[in-house]
Amino acid sequence: MSFGTMDVYLNEIENNLQSILYNEEEDQENETWKMYMERKNIVLEFLHSDLSLHLLKRHHKRIELLKKCSYYIEILPKHLALGDQNHLMLPTTMFQLIDPWRFQRMKKVGTVQTKIQLLLLTDLLEQLEQGREELVHFLETYDMVTFLARWDLVKQKLSNLSELMDNFLAMLVPGRLYVKHRLVSDVGATKIPHIRLVLSTKMPVMFDRKESVAHEDWVSLKWFITSQQSQPEQYELRFKLLEPRAQQERIQCGIMPVTSNMCEIRNLLSDRSYRFTVKRAEAYTLVYEQWHDTITLKTKPYPDEDMESTMCEP
Repeated sequence: MSFGTMDVYLNEIENNLQSILYNEEEDQENETWKMYMERKNIVLEFLHSDLSLHLLKRHHKRIELLKKCSYYIEILPKHLALGDQNHLMLPTTMFQLIDPWRFQRMKKVGTVQTKIQLLLLTDLLEQLEQGREELVHFLETYDMVTFLARWDLVKQKLSNLSELMDNFLAMLVPGRLYVKHRLVSDVGATKIPHIRLVLSTKMPVMFDRKESVAHEDWVSLKWFITSQQSQPEQYELRFKLLEPRAQQERIQCGIMPVTSNMCEIRNLLSDRSYRFTVKRAEAYTLVYEQWHDTITLKTKPYPDEDMESTMCEP
């Protein structure tokens, strides 16, 4: 083989080696890019589904609603013995057997548990919102090399946020009350079923702003509950004249028991503002209730008052 032919042969080998190396580098870059996109899509999917802004806003509204709810202790039998033909004892019957002092202690426990639960829900939601911001920051600021180098950190963040969301969802429903002492006093031969105490929730009572209207000397009020209630309830309606102008006007206030979801209050002063508050009537099992809906309405002036006011204008 001549030297010229040898040079051509060596050049071909060198070119082939460079082509092979280039192709290997290109394949490696493609694999790296593919891995980057797959992992990036995992984070995007998590942000768009499990931790979307829409979902977080819904949870925020849910917490605000829970803060307005009323919380009660509910007594439920655990089970009946096999072959027992007796019906389950009604809660009203069970209250006759429960020690009142011990039950009051459990109500305090229920109050504390409810407050802690609402605080924890708020804190968990803030952690979820902060975690979402951190993931978005990772996607916006990390280049491919940095993102892949810190993938273990990102993956751990996803796992932690997923666990936080599970804890948040589990805590949205009021849970069981843990009883350290017996609530039922010794009643001799009376057979006492095993009981468990749970916290139950009732949705807030809210005024119907469209249906609640004021007239010259009376108002028509209407309210509703955000969820359907199976049984009728009793309510307490309060009203008060705002800014009384004379001592005798200070009696323009009161508390009224109501058994329906509407009420009329008469003998009010015309052309004056009144504040109205509605809530459920006090119940023995109530443990926590911090919010009551309030509405302010102004009664209309009588037609002759309007005429006198017009005549007095310069």
